[in-house]
Amino acid sequence: MRTYDISLGISPEMPVWPGDPPVMIERVREIAKGANANVSRLDCGVHVGTHVDAPVHFIDGSSGVEAIPLRVLIGRAYVVHLPHVSVIDENTLEGSGIPPRTRRVLFKTSNSNYWADGERKFKKDFVAIDASGASWLVRKKVKLVGVDYLSVAPFKASRETHHILLENGVVIVEGLDLSEVNQGRYKLYCLPLKIIGSDGAPARAILVGV
Repeated sequence: MRTYDISLGISPEMPVWPGDPPVMIERVREIAKGANANVSRLDCGVHVGTHVDAPVHFIDGSSGVEAIPLRVLIGRAYVVHLPHVSVIDENTLEGSGIPPRTRRVLFKTSNSNYWADGERKFKKDFVAIDASGASWLVRKKVKLVGVDYLSVAPFKASRETHHILLENGVVIVEGLDLSEVNQGRYKLYCLPLKIIGSDGAPARAILVGV
């Protein structure tokens, strides 16, 4: 069985959502300068790189990332490859071939080419899920949705898709690198940092072939 690391590496060079804090990594203590150990400081937003959105990200007063059930973040998942679509809407999903009773869906699109090419600039025209697609996923009882760019929703139209998914208990994983993963069934392990009350958290995500 092959294991795929589908997490983005966190570095100051990586793209971040416009307006979010840039990534800063600073060595604050150094052995070379007489310190007992090397110690670094990380400064970034909680929606950096591969990350999980909590309901409170778009629904004020709802739960934080620490309350997301681990049973949803770990389990069988289906990667669906949609290389030629510009938006993931209801019509796209109807013809996508996602197996019945699938509860975790990861979308591989042309976005994955950005990660394969080492793109460092934020792209506004990324492929995302619109409101009709989000509603379709809810109707099909999907419990986790993963996408291969920094938002599950289109740029400047993010609220409706997020709200539909989060208010219906669908876990959102964003910023996946699926460039080396083929369409098919896998086991997903996705563990966000346990940041109490946070609207999101960076995660390490892997897929294991089944």
